[in-house]
Amino acid sequence: MRLLGNIIWFVLGGLVMGLAWWLVGLLALITIVGIPWARSCFVIGLFTFWPFGKQAVNRRYVNGREDIGTGCLGMVGNIIWFIFAGIWLAIGHLISALLCFITIIGIPFGIQHMKLALIALAPVGQTIVDIDRQWQ
Repeated sequence: MRLLGNIIWFVLGGLVMGLAWWLVGLLALITIVGIPWARSCFVIGLFTFWPFGKQAVNRRYVNGREDIGTGCLGMVGNIIWFIFAGIWLAIGHLISALLCFITIIGIPFGIQHMKLALIALAPVGQTIVDIDRQWQ
């Protein structure tokens, strides 16, 4: 069922928004200052292509401890991210969600776009894991 959901998702907005994440990642790489955000863009972009069966969680819950992305520096990173890229990716996901909500079959995909919009606002300190994975 996940495979079918991911295929339908890919056609109904996953491809466009995944490419948007990768474009932002390339722009971040070009600036050199944005390299720390670029890797996250590529990881979340891949997640945007195939989201069913995976979820974004705070690394603090996975690792069981604080790290540089889950502490104060992570908050600063999220503020910088929000100003330069996060708001635009979130708007893209919200528009995609509204388009998906037009049809009954698109409602689950619209909900997924809403989740991705939240991730787009503050991705620093997040990691992508399988839904079946158990952690501490």
